[in-house]
Amino acid sequence: MKLIYLFPATLLLSGCNMQSRDLSLGLLSTFAVLALFFILTWAKRLYAMRRAGVEWHWPRPVEILIGAITDFFDTLGIGSFAPSTAFFRIGKLVPDELIPGTLNVGHTLGTITQALIFIQIVDVAPATLLPMILAAGSGAWLGTSVVGRLPRVQIRLGMGIALLVAALIMLCSLLGLLPAGLDALQLTGWKWWVGVAGNFILGLLMPLGIGLYAPCMILVSLLGMSPLAAFPIMMGSCAFLMPISSLGFIRNQKYLPSAALGLAIGGVPAVLLAAYIVKSLPLDYVRWIVVLVVMLVAFTMLNAARLERARDHMN
Repeated sequence: MKLIYLFPATLLLSGCNMQSRDLSLGLLSTFAVLALFFILTWAKRLYAMRRAGVEWHWPRPVEILIGAITDFFDTLGIGSFAPSTAFFRIGKLVPDELIPGTLNVGHTLGTITQALIFIQIVDVAPATLLPMILAAGSGAWLGTSVVGRLPRVQIRLGMGIALLVAALIMLCSLLGLLPAGLDALQLTGWKWWVGVAGNFILGLLMPLGIGLYAPCMILVSLLGMSPLAAFPIMMGSCAFLMPISSLGFIRNQKYLPSAALGLAIGGVPAVLLAAYIVKSLPLDYVRWIVVLVVMLVAFTMLNAARLERARDHMN
């Protein structure tokens, strides 16, 4: 069944009576199967490469360290792709044309680990969590063929400004200048529709390099949900997407095995450590982390748009 059909199906879930425990078990089982399938497929392909005489090496310590650092901060909501890209380019560790595949393949297991943890420790209502995860997946599937033709620089500029404004609104709330955010773990009524449609749009923009984490944090916070609710939503969304997209890079060998293995080996233990820190923080501290992360991502996105526009003018 095509993923695009999943988005209309999410609309049927607005009134579902699924229990949180049943949903958690279902999602945990699904992600566990995805992880196992991904590991077996990856191992089979690596073995086939060796038999065919294609050279690949086990990761160097620096590649494992990069995986640990980037997945640690990814679990805090900062994202892993941009920092990993910076490390790879500074160290000249991965050819530019292999970076996208290396990032997707290497960070898949860390992302699934994040989803497995946060779906258990943050009790988001099933009728909110599952539709938002499926909406993001449907949006990303559609975005690979449609949105990729849109001008990326303009979308980055718009998203950067929007994130900056939203972060300033949250900052004013934390400083007592505006009403504080709420702590809901579900969306109902018009907010449910906005949340599902919003996550679909965020998934739609992912092929342009617009990360899901920071915008999703802002989306759920502005809709009155607890900032912690963003973690299972955004991590579940990416855990649903990344194994599928990564298998294409593995089949085509459009990635660097040593660097990808380093990200995976270093990343999973770092996720476990970072998740413990996040779940043990008081909620006010989590809100401050969200504001700082979103501001950082906004400035990064605006700078990327500026550099891309400068390159276009030079050409």
